[in-house]
Order: sequence, then C-alpha cells, then structure tokens
Amino acid sequence: MTPRGLVDRLREQGLDPGSWSNGPGDRYAAHEHGYDKVLVCASGSIRFGLPVEGRAFDLAIGDRLDLPAGTVHDALVGSAGVTCLEAHLPAGRLAEPRRRLAGEW
Repeated sequence: MTPRGLVDRLREQGLDPGSWSNGPGDRYAAHEHGYDKVLVCASGSIRFGLPVEGRAFDLAIGDRLDLPAGTVHDALVGSAGVTCLEAHLPAGRLAEPRRRLAGEW
C-alpha cells in the first residue's frame, strides 16, 4: 500500500496522522507519552522496544503499532531509514500494546 493509501486508511478510522522520518540506525531512548499513539510504517522499517515488558515489535511497510499512554518504549530505525505515520488519541482509548501486520487492520 502507498503512503497516501495508509493515510487514507487511518483517516477512515477517524484518525488524523502526521508523519516523521529518520535515517538508518537512528535511535530513540526509552520514553513514554501521556496520550495513546497509533504508528504505521509508511516506508523502511523500525523496531519499537518495550523494555519494561521485555518485548519488541518490528514494523515494515503497512504494519501498525498501537501504544497506550504510559507505555515505555524505545526505537531503532532499520537499515533503509523509516517514515512513520503517527496519530494521537486521548489516553485510555487503547487497551494494550498491539502490533497489526499490514493486512490485519
């Protein structure tokens, strides 16, 4: 699916995504947010780690990650860089961290 198609898909679900990009190997240190976050990989790849839970989720093009508010997470961008779509929801709308593959959401 194209990035435009992914944006349209999120909008059909009532979300208003923005986008951000990072280069190969870029990292985000562990942090958390006070809002729920929906992330979709639009190009490249990225791994989101949940260090408190001892889990990690790899996202490729079209994959989605739902992160409830307060979920401690870090990230490592893949070898081709990444562009992600991101939408915010009020805290409490998402029940648990969940990855959905491109064809599942």
